[in-house]
Amino acid sequence: MSEGNSGVSPQDNPPSFIPSGTRKRRPSGQVPRPSAAGEAVPGAGPQAGVPSRRQTSAGAQGAQSMPAAQDVIPSFTPNSSRRVSGSTRRSASEQDARLQPVSPMQDAASAARRQPRRAAGSTHTISNQPRPGEGAGAQSMFASAQRQGPQSPYGYGMPAAQGGGRGMSGRPAATAMRRKRPVGRIVASVLAALLVVIMLVTFGLWNWVDGHLDKQPWLSDKANTSGTSWLILGSDQRTGEEAKTITGFRTDTILVLTKPNSGTRSLISIPRDSLVQVNGTYMKINAVAQLSGEKALVQQVETITGQKIDHVAQIKFNGLKDVVDALGGVDLCYDQTVNDALSNLNWTAGCHTADGATALAFSRMRYSDPKGDFGRAERQRQVIGAIAKKAMSGKTLTNIPKLNKTLKAALASITVDSKTNPYTLAQMVFAFRDATSDNGISGSVYWTNPGYNVSGVGSSVLLDDAKNLELFRELASGSHKPGAVGTLANQ
Repeated sequence: MSEGNSGVSPQDNPPSFIPSGTRKRRPSGQVPRPSAAGEAVPGAGPQAGVPSRRQTSAGAQGAQSMPAAQDVIPSFTPNSSRRVSGSTRRSASEQDARLQPVSPMQDAASAARRQPRRAAGSTHTISNQPRPGEGAGAQSMFASAQRQGPQSPYGYGMPAAQGGGRGMSGRPAATAMRRKRPVGRIVASVLAALLVVIMLVTFGLWNWVDGHLDKQPWLSDKANTSGTSWLILGSDQRTGEEAKTITGFRTDTILVLTKPNSGTRSLISIPRDSLVQVNGTYMKINAVAQLSGEKALVQQVETITGQKIDHVAQIKFNGLKDVVDALGGVDLCYDQTVNDALSNLNWTAGCHTADGATALAFSRMRYSDPKGDFGRAERQRQVIGAIAKKAMSGKTLTNIPKLNKTLKAALASITVDSKTNPYTLAQMVFAFRDATSDNGISGSVYWTNPGYNVSGVGSSVLLDDAKNLELFRELASGSHKPGAVGTLANQ
């Protein structure tokens, strides 16, 4: 026994009999190759496990002459990261069977079963066919290396073997795509719901504002002209208990707001004492609405400006007070100290935050102003501009309680034409803000005589019709440069 075993090649010994220093594990399923043509196939007969001395000698010589790639069994490193789900502990008999030599036919069948599966839609298949000149041993090593793929010493961080259609997590790529789709659908659903809420809120707000507008048939049938023009009226019409004792009203504030299709917005005052003629009768323009009706007043303004009045908004003075209080006050400036008993204005020269009552007195005072009614018109434009600026500020628009209170106060004190809607009303507020800014146009119309006396009318303002027509033509076309305009601007 000792003689027969001394010449046996290490390849023919079971792996457990090979010394650990030179042990080289055989990949699973690899068939040991005969070292010589005359060597018997292991397992073919009863003496297959004990080769003769001649066979052993021949095998040793053949091992020295054969290429190393055919005889050297490649080392096998188990894939620590691969775990077969549902695997069970093998019995001792199954483990012994795995140590027995495998025939070439069994090896081929086993290799076919271990062929990597191809993912759906994949066109790449790993071929185990040998290249020209390669032996069966090289083929088996090549297939085994492809099945193993690159290994990480810790079992992670390396891409999986090709042909499986799997991502870094070991799961199919289609599963990852299916995970992303629900997220996209959720985001789209949230955006759609948000859009619906915004539309519902906008629609509800539109209907609420439109339902609270007091509309009157103010407009005339004059042909349309360039741009958009608003007639803004401030009346002393009383409300509540005062309306029972003080009847009638006067439009003491008359402003023309112009928004050209392109160009600078403008806000121009028409003096309340401007002399006009209605149906052959001379009167001051502030009395036209009460004596001849609202349409007659609109027609007189269209005669002065030469432009079609597209919208009208009349604001009651007491309503102005409520709007300012709802906003929490507005910032106003006046360079003189005033204590006026008629308007109840007590003002220290400079800039201050005015409440509703102070803002109302600020816009009414004229007898203590050296400029008289012209100075009052300037302060009225300042008050309206301050209201528009604060109403459209981010602090107001994002403060729902304040915005709601301001809207209610404004809608309760305003009367508009029959064609006005929430959109045109918002356009008017924006145009107010732009016209009263540093880049806007503001001032009054041109006149030739501020103290023209007419029998039965009194001291009136005689307007310069030619200059005013030219002024509003430029304002409507957007060709007028920003700044102050009117007779006072040239003095």
